[in-house]
Amino acid sequence: MKAIRNSLLCGVAAMALLAGAHHVLARTAPVSLAQASTPAAKPFTTEQLDQMLAPIALYPDSLLSQVLMAATYPLEVVEAARWSAANPGLKGDAAVKAVEQKSWDVSVKSLVAFPQVLKQMNDQLEWTQSLGDAMLAQHTEVAASIQRLRKRAHDAGNLKTTQQQKVSVEPTPAVGGATTQTIVIAPASPQVVYVPVYQPTVVYGAWPYPAYPPAYYPPYPGYGYGAALATGFIWGAAIAGGNSLYGGWGWRGGDVDIDIDRAVNIDRNVNRNNYQGGKWTHNPEHRKGVSYRDNATRQQYGRTNQGADARQQFRGKDVNTMASQRPAGAGDRAGGAQQRQGGAGDRAGSAQQRSGGAGDRAGAGGQQRQAVTQQRASTQHRGAFEGMDRGGQNMNREMSRGQSSFGGGGRSGGGGRSGGGRR
Repeated sequence: MKAIRNSLLCGVAAMALLAGAHHVLARTAPVSLAQASTPAAKPFTTEQLDQMLAPIALYPDSLLSQVLMAATYPLEVVEAARWSAANPGLKGDAAVKAVEQKSWDVSVKSLVAFPQVLKQMNDQLEWTQSLGDAMLAQHTEVAASIQRLRKRAHDAGNLKTTQQQKVSVEPTPAVGGATTQTIVIAPASPQVVYVPVYQPTVVYGAWPYPAYPPAYYPPYPGYGYGAALATGFIWGAAIAGGNSLYGGWGWRGGDVDIDIDRAVNIDRNVNRNNYQGGKWTHNPEHRKGVSYRDNATRQQYGRTNQGADARQQFRGKDVNTMASQRPAGAGDRAGGAQQRQGGAGDRAGSAQQRSGGAGDRAGAGGQQRQAVTQQRASTQHRGAFEGMDRGGQNMNREMSRGQSSFGGGGRSGGGGRSGGGRR
């Protein structure tokens, strides 16, 4: 009976452990930027694309394209948002001028003109990365989703020309010779930009995907937003950011068009060769180690997951200096120490050879001379290995210095607080 009772108790304990484990797994946070991507990640569905693009599809074309380009560089968005928060008095073209020397991509630099946009991208970092992932792997579908959403708002009577924006419906040649309608949104004034905030469930009318409700991010206080209009729009204060706009859309192919001359005015270091034919091309150098969502994109841009680097960036490290480049310097120093150690060993070998030669001469010259020579050889032998010990100590010190310069080396691998932004 005692054995049966013990067996039952063990079974109850095991069930409790399993239940606890299931509870922990059920509360596990979503995959963050620093965690590995799913190799077999499926493409975003129509419902998912419309859901994630709903809050920005009604931005002016130029601003919208720059948001989507910048979303492919989420770590630089984080750093730019920090800069913007530290410089609340700067916005518009003046803010862009102030970050001219930063190493961020030109799309990220351009967004400091619009601090409320940058803050939203930083606060909703997982959403931002999803936008970037979709832009990289499905840019044609992204363009189609934007036009689909704009049509819904236009058909509902909520997307129209106002004093803040100009809305036009233009015929666009489609594949196969057909013609489709493209809705273009531009600032009403070339020098002044209004960024709208709107309630998607009002602007777009009845939402067609109940299982995928559209994201809505309310306006932040302090940016000059007025009261909500009947159409669901809330307009912020005018921003003198016309010179910060350089993007556009080639709606037929879903490509992002670039006005390279305007881009160069923002960032003199822009490489014109990266924008052949005036089309945007993703630059993986600005990705700063954030993993790509799927294998196809990862292979296309030749980068592997560097989650440790991403965690370092989120902990406040300087994203202008790749942490992953630093261990090479530490390794070089360690290699130099090993060479010094090897040199000490060579000297030890030479000392042993001299010891052997001394021993041979001792055999010819008598035991007394041999004893003296052996004593000398022993001293030389010991001194040589003491040199090698010093070399080993030097190597350890160099390796420790290398780990210190890397900001903790192995400790950075776990538990990084780099998870995505708040939902």
